Amino acid sequence: MQRLFLFLYQYRAFLTFLFLELLCIWLIVRNNPYQGAKFFNSSNRYAAGVLQFSSSITDYFGLKKVNQELAAENAALKKQVNQLNQSLYSLDIREIQDAEIINQFDYIDAKVIKNSVRQLENYITINKGRDSDIEPGMAVIDNKGIVGKVKTVSAHFSLVTSILHTDVLVSAKVKRTGDLCTMKWDGLSPYRAKILYVPRHIQLQEGDTIVTSGYNAVFPRDIPVGTITDYQLSEESPFHDITIELASDLNGLSHVYLVRNNLKMELDSVQIEIMEVQR
Repeated sequence: MQRLFLFLYQYRAFLTFLFLELLCIWLIVRNNPYQGAKFFNSSNRYAAGVLQFSSSITDYFGLKKVNQELAAENAALKKQVNQLNQSLYSLDIREIQDAEIINQFDYIDAKVIKNSVRQLENYITINKGRDSDIEPGMAVIDNKGIVGKVKTVSAHFSLVTSILHTDVLVSAKVKRTGDLCTMKWDGLSPYRAKILYVPRHIQLQEGDTIVTSGYNAVFPRDIPVGTITDYQLSEESPFHDITIELASDLNGLSHVYLVRNNLKMELDSVQIEIMEVQR
């Protein structure tokens, strides 16, 4: 306290001058409309700039929460779109009214924390695992198309086998014609893949869309796989040699959605019974 009094005493002249200056400015602004308007306009402009800068900083640090909320909302919307598609595909009234069929697929959003695209066998690590009800075998997609399939899970993380893996085969079809085919990555470009087993009599076009067939328990049907950019047919080959541009940009992957097939166990058991009967 003694030092404070000493400071005020030593600078009493300057502090008195500063007080009188502020008092004069206040009197001028208060009693002169023009100076008052200029002062308040200037102060409002600077205050608005400070508030805008502060708001920008707050918005930036809130982007993580916003992204999480948007990802969760997209997952819910994807489920609703799938329910609508199920209803459109179901010609049987029983299927349209069957809640288990309409709600066959659930979608869970996740963030990519590690990704590789330059190897022959590429994998993706995501930030959700067993605690989020993630299981091996679940399909992984993004907003544009297929991404891969869950390989292993821990409590909080999952390892996904990317479609950029030379051993991965995806059941697909040519959307325009409905003909079945298989997608396989050839290990070259992370943006392109090969389509196998399209018979030579099928009339293809550049730009034809390839989608998932839905003939397995992993991917729902009609998820985009890619578009045909080139196709060739040699005289001795029974199938077209087709190159597609992948629908998903796996090189810039940030958020994905995991697809849970609620009827997978039932479907697998039926297929096992069919195989046993055929034996």
